[in-house]
Amino acid sequence: MSKRNKKIQAAVAGMLMAPGAAFAQQQPAQAPDPTTPPPPTENKPADPTGAPATMQQVTVTGTRPSEDFYTNKGSINRMGAANLMDVPQSVVVINKALMNSQAATTLTDALRNVPGVTIGSAEGGTIGNNINLNGFSARTDIYLDGMRDRGQYYRDTFALEQVEVLMGPSSMLFGRGSTGGVINQVMKKPFEKAATELSLQATTNGLVRTTADVNTPFGENNAARVNMMFQAGKATTLDQSNVLDFGFAPSVRLGMGQPTMLTLSALLQHRKDQVSYGVPPLNGYPLNVPRNTAYGFSDDYTEQDTVALNSTLDHNFNSGLSLRNQTEFLWVNTAVRETSGAFTGTLNPRTGAFVQTANGPNATPYSAAPLNSLYIRQISRDRNINDITLENQTEITAKFDTYSMNHLLLAGVDLNYESYTNKVSTRNGSCNGVPMVAGSVGCVPAGFTTGGGTPATSPQIPGNYAWAQAWGAGIYFNDTITVVPQLKLVGGLRWDVYSAQVGNSLNYANTAGNTTTPWLQQVDYFTSVRGGAIYEPTPEQSYYISYSTSFNPSLQELTSTTGSQTLPPESNAGYEAGAKYQLLNGNLGVNGAIFQITKTNARTANADGTFSPQGTVRVQGARAGIAGRITPEWQVFGGYAYLNGRIINGITNTANGGLGTTTGNVPLNVPKDSANIWTTYTFNQTWEVGGGVFYVGQRYANNQNTVQVPAYARVDLTAAYIQPKYDIRLNIFNLFDTMYYDSLMASDGGRAVAGTGLTGLITLNYRL
Repeated sequence: MSKRNKKIQAAVAGMLMAPGAAFAQQQPAQAPDPTTPPPPTENKPADPTGAPATMQQVTVTGTRPSEDFYTNKGSINRMGAANLMDVPQSVVVINKALMNSQAATTLTDALRNVPGVTIGSAEGGTIGNNINLNGFSARTDIYLDGMRDRGQYYRDTFALEQVEVLMGPSSMLFGRGSTGGVINQVMKKPFEKAATELSLQATTNGLVRTTADVNTPFGENNAARVNMMFQAGKATTLDQSNVLDFGFAPSVRLGMGQPTMLTLSALLQHRKDQVSYGVPPLNGYPLNVPRNTAYGFSDDYTEQDTVALNSTLDHNFNSGLSLRNQTEFLWVNTAVRETSGAFTGTLNPRTGAFVQTANGPNATPYSAAPLNSLYIRQISRDRNINDITLENQTEITAKFDTYSMNHLLLAGVDLNYESYTNKVSTRNGSCNGVPMVAGSVGCVPAGFTTGGGTPATSPQIPGNYAWAQAWGAGIYFNDTITVVPQLKLVGGLRWDVYSAQVGNSLNYANTAGNTTTPWLQQVDYFTSVRGGAIYEPTPEQSYYISYSTSFNPSLQELTSTTGSQTLPPESNAGYEAGAKYQLLNGNLGVNGAIFQITKTNARTANADGTFSPQGTVRVQGARAGIAGRITPEWQVFGGYAYLNGRIINGITNTANGGLGTTTGNVPLNVPKDSANIWTTYTFNQTWEVGGGVFYVGQRYANNQNTVQVPAYARVDLTAAYIQPKYDIRLNIFNLFDTMYYDSLMASDGGRAVAGTGLTGLITLNYRL
């Protein structure tokens, strides 16, 4: 080692070694001998195919009776390293083994394992998975094999190998969005060995589900794989939650293990579900009604068709230079005829008309009213949405040396096109024969589900037709520099241009005072950066600091209600410092981090319905995680997140009955504390028992903090009988039948959707 490198190493050790001194005494820091083969637990290079990797092989005493919960490798090329120890950001990986253990069949189920993630419920223009990550919306920050998956649909896990959650602003890696982070779904890919797995599930609610996973090699280096899913029945203990869904995900991989490999995959999915829109608030809390209560009609439905096509070409020129070209086409159609219970009130004793209550912690006139005297105003949520995304990414990865430093350079070009249409309809009805305001279908008693079909006197009436299209282009590079074996520096830069056009059929004449945008075009330019330092005194410990930025164009969701205003992009900056450890011969991963994310130019609603770019939102927090094996038989996966979220500068205009001040408030759906733990133990390689707790702290259902949703802890259990050819698993969800609210939405003053009650599920898996 040169004198220069020795001086650098000594300086870095003096600054950063203190937090890991005790650990380092057991694992002395020294440069690995390049002539010595790596030990079994040392991190291996990334798979050049980009396929998700399972946990590396390790040498242990005893047997490994089940698949590992711990995965220390990611699939996203743009992170700059497949080994997550070399990524200067928190990354949580929910792999197939963990999802199977918990019987997680939806993306929402899988994400319960990530503290700091909360769920939003369905709303008029944002139907499907609405997710908050680290206090910020991530609805357009969902990815499929590293490509943007912005369609409005409910995502299933039947074709997923794992789900990766990268924390913090990441526009340098992914382009616009990613304030709180990104969520990447990794599809199952073909592999070299023939395998078939069939699954059959049934729940105590009456839901039946079956899946099939068939992998077939052909030729010398090729394979095809098909995943299928069908389910029908009542999805939860809530009324009006029936589903009828099926999915088909074929893929083929040509040239496995060769310099050039082509992967073609598709996801075809159809869903026809009844979606719960939750309960409205009363006196500062969700309306206290039985859990199963629903305010829709028996003929309500959310019907979705999804077509996702992906082509990935990988070519290795040599050991130090590779190219990847990835193309995605995504089409999602969502046809909705749904009814939500939007507002609470009573009936006028003389006319029978609906009289809406005020809401908020001081709205006391109705606080003592018996439940049987309250009624709910039903709102129609009818629309037909089409989302199309076409994206192409070309990336070059190069490994080279300059002087005594090693470089891993990634450079790429991202081109994308998006289009969006939304045709709205309304159903106008009456309450006890008294006509209601437009969009209101009727009124029903608050305390129970009435059912029945939509009244014949409430036909659908065409409303606004919104349309939009956008083009985007990004050029980026990221370099991971190994200064000395113990010190890596990460730096990246990206330049984006995003051009969007938005139109609405309403207010086409641009009538004064109407806030619906008849036509709007805007072009945004933004430069994103990423920087970090990683100190690894041994391969089993990593300490890092990082800084990253991101941006959110005002038209990124391809909708606008801001009048004639053109708003600048929201700007986001994140700082993070953390540590990652691999313990017990690499079988157990432990990590922790502190961070701060600040959004400026945040769009804030004015009293007249327009928006202004004057808001500031900040989330300061800490997180910790654990995953892996404590013994060969005992596995654990868990985490904790602390989020101190504040609206630093919010709404201050209260004229004409405006929304009131939000400055100093907590952003909606941001719990201060959230945590989860899941653990299993296997006896004699045959019997497995386990369970866990999912905790979410108190939250608010709106930014005004007038509707408070209480904290909850849900307990789940599992038990399984495992044989080489088959296994039988029992899962129990919400063991103590805890009443809790699973998802929130700010509309209608702050709606909350109850979580499922006590439910049992049995699964039979058979392997050929």
